[in-house]
Amino acid sequence: MHFSDIGNIALILASGFAIYTGIVAVVGAIRNAPLLVISARRGVLVVAFFLLLASACLIVSFLTHDFGVSYVAQHSSLAMPWYFTTAAFYGGQEGSLLYWALMLAVFSAIFSLTAKRAPAAIVPYVIATLMGIQIFLLLMLSTVSSPFVRLPVAPQDGNGLNPLLMDPGMLVHPPMLLMGYMSFSLPFAFAVAAMITGKLDSDWLRSIRRWTLASWSIQTTGLILGAWWAYHVLGWGGYWGWDPVENAALLPWLTATAFLHSTMVQERRGMLKVWNLVLVIASFALSIFGTFEVRSGIISSVHSFAYSGVGAFFLVFLAIIIVFSTALFIFRLPRLRPEQEFDSVVSREGIFLVNNLLLVGIAFATLWGTIFPLLSAALLRQTMTVGPPFYNSVDGPLFVVLVLAMGVGPLLAWRRTSTRALWHNLGIPALAAAICAAILPLAGVHDIWANVGFAVCSFTAAAILYELWRGMHVRHRHGEPYPTALYMLINRYRQRYGGYIVHLGLVLLAVGVIGSHFFQVQQDAVLTPGKEMNVAGYTLTFFGNYEETYPGTDTVKSILQIWSGGQLKGYIYPGRVFYQNFENQPVSLIPISTFGLTDVYVFLDDWKGTSQATIRVFINPLTSLVWYGGLLMLLGGIVCWWPERRKQIMHRDVGVTLAVPRSPRSASPTSPKTSGRNDEGVIA
Repeated sequence: MHFSDIGNIALILASGFAIYTGIVAVVGAIRNAPLLVISARRGVLVVAFFLLLASACLIVSFLTHDFGVSYVAQHSSLAMPWYFTTAAFYGGQEGSLLYWALMLAVFSAIFSLTAKRAPAAIVPYVIATLMGIQIFLLLMLSTVSSPFVRLPVAPQDGNGLNPLLMDPGMLVHPPMLLMGYMSFSLPFAFAVAAMITGKLDSDWLRSIRRWTLASWSIQTTGLILGAWWAYHVLGWGGYWGWDPVENAALLPWLTATAFLHSTMVQERRGMLKVWNLVLVIASFALSIFGTFEVRSGIISSVHSFAYSGVGAFFLVFLAIIIVFSTALFIFRLPRLRPEQEFDSVVSREGIFLVNNLLLVGIAFATLWGTIFPLLSAALLRQTMTVGPPFYNSVDGPLFVVLVLAMGVGPLLAWRRTSTRALWHNLGIPALAAAICAAILPLAGVHDIWANVGFAVCSFTAAAILYELWRGMHVRHRHGEPYPTALYMLINRYRQRYGGYIVHLGLVLLAVGVIGSHFFQVQQDAVLTPGKEMNVAGYTLTFFGNYEETYPGTDTVKSILQIWSGGQLKGYIYPGRVFYQNFENQPVSLIPISTFGLTDVYVFLDDWKGTSQATIRVFINPLTSLVWYGGLLMLLGGIVCWWPERRKQIMHRDVGVTLAVPRSPRSASPTSPKTSGRNDEGVIA
């Protein structure tokens, strides 16, 4: 018996137990039978076990080079190193679908083991919803998209992995993005369970906050790693090209970000209940849309798989999700009335609503641009493409206003903010923006939109740093050194200050995007040995080309020196790698030299023998801030997600020690009499 046979059996058994678990969970909830619910929770663990077994069988098939398995033969070869051979597990359609199902099983198992923290009434329906999603995936894996199909005759060697995926980024980017898509299943399952049971108060929101923060953080990581991979591998000098698959990955991130804002409003004021449910449902539906887009092959993208019938099944599944969720939502709509009304537009909840409208507006514009080619082909019989200019002109201004709103938010109080307090709080951020707008033209920044963008970023950064300083200063006056005060603030008020860290990271990322978008310099030159090209103060000297041959690959590289300010900065070797079985799909070797905050990005466009090369150079200012900002956003997300320390108190009546979580509405370190604001923050 082959490992692939064991894997097939494991998938079939997982399907059976998933069906059993979903049915038992619903019956246990309807009949109020705790033993059936416990059985369902254990069934989740069994499903996870069999999916772990199936995944292990596929990985072992790769590592043992079992080319009798069609999927292994298509995506690996003897010449591949073991780490790329292992990563090929999720390098194709069938394997990535198995990885999706595996991660869903793992997350479901974590929920099953920690279900006591959720309202008991919704637990069985959460399990049933998760198993419903799992059943769909397992049916796909057991029938139309099995990774364990065997060939009649095993080849001596496999085709190898797609060359574009033969990169270290392959080891982290695809699994994080696929996990991000999958992780939105948990908040969706909670929303479905809340609607079925009618438990639509703030308890279900508190139950899913950390799940949503985890999903948001994972998707953030996947997006940043995807941008980094595109920057280092594709050779076009950028990191975000508004590719349809990139857009699809961004969409659930936008709606999840909006949800994390509006949950604070519902918990604090009992408002935006309808909005929150819509955002949770939309996040999961958009994650399925992204999965459908990649697997259908109907949209051309470097990230897409070839055309497959699996896409049609995902489209039907997406339709079922939308219809089922909408029906539940309409049924429960009468119970979603707000408990309070907006007292003033100039308030914390007012700015949260503005943030949400901006985020949803960006998501809608991005979705429209993504599906417009499909609609034009279906309705007009003519494919009309939507390129980066559309997204830059529509989404760009919306992002700028969003960054501005992020800076205004911390300066406002709940319910209403007096005009005097507003102007007092706006003073320092407005001054920072004015100074930035005045200095930049003197420094040579004459583009009005770049100046506006930098000024807005200055305003928001100053507002956040001012809030951080105020909190630190209050604690410093009570004897704490400033570093200790900062640590204690973050440790004690994690939602608020974790949110500030995310905001700062997004501002830093925005500065990097503005700099690299408005001030990128590109130049091409045909060089022969000894010739130079000068680009934006950097000089590149060409010495010739050479070839290298290794098992399974042929490589051509150019030798160049890079000079700046009359000093030699080093040698660089841009090149192309040709893989066996993929000779028409060479991979670029792109040296990226960073000097300060400026990247010198060199691409070998063409060559003739050893004595001529066409070199394309991009000078990308501030691109490093994109990566630093992304890391800071992820750090802030982790701070918000990290469980709060439980403090020990002595119960006076019975003399026992109880572990009590710190209240989310603890008093702010800044006196309400001086700030007019509460201590709760929100992730951006």
